Amino acid sequence: MQLRNTSVLITGASTGIGAATARAVAARGATALLVARSADKLERLAHEIDRAGGKARPFPADVGDPDAVAAMAELVKAEIGVPSVIVNNAGAGRFLFIDETDPHELASMTDVPYHAAFYVTRAFIEEMIARKSGRIVNITTPVAYFTWPGAAGYAGARWAVRGFTEALRADLYRTGVGVSVVVPAKVSSEYFEHNPGAEQRIPKIARLIRTLTPEQTADAVVGAIEKERAEVFVPAELRFLELQNRLFPGVTRWIVHRTGARRPGR
Repeated sequence: MQLRNTSVLITGASTGIGAATARAVAARGATALLVARSADKLERLAHEIDRAGGKARPFPADVGDPDAVAAMAELVKAEIGVPSVIVNNAGAGRFLFIDETDPHELASMTDVPYHAAFYVTRAFIEEMIARKSGRIVNITTPVAYFTWPGAAGYAGARWAVRGFTEALRADLYRTGVGVSVVVPAKVSSEYFEHNPGAEQRIPKIARLIRTLTPEQTADAVVGAIEKERAEVFVPAELRFLELQNRLFPGVTRWIVHRTGARRPGR
């Protein structure tokens, strides 16, 4: 799929992977449709992309709120049309053991990313099916493939994104609308600044896998779109760990638990 003269809607676009993806698709000739709660950050990013010779439009919205998503979608359709590509990148949530997780916090970390991906996709999917073209790209994390201790709510929400991706593939078979999932390893973004202690709960085995920049992750997203790839793991060594998990799940569980977080006080 060629990105030139297309439109790509990106959630969580104000910082990190989302902002880097917006810059990357705009550099390839697409109009980046920027969605996040922070209107100021989206405006600044849109101006930056415009000054660099690209095209971007901000559409502030809380993607965890279905009414806000519906209003945003109507505005996008009226001003731009139905996007060629949707990148469901918005995500939040702390790494907590289940007994540390407040039920209200669980609801918020499920709203974004899982509910958000569903709401945004649902808002445009009828027109994409009628058009018989487009691509949905969902971004999740390795915890959706091999879960580690101390991230019960976060892991559940990310597994939900994985399940949603598979369900979309089934629903959209032969409609002309493709589905991709991009799974990056640890990314040097603002997530760890906003969630103190989370980095310490990543299993030590993950140190064998290099940390990515948001730009490297954005390149993987662009590659998934342009090459119409169903599943992308980055960096490459993460794919080997995923393959090991499929072939030898017991070994992977043992390694993750041996090198993972310990319950506080133990």
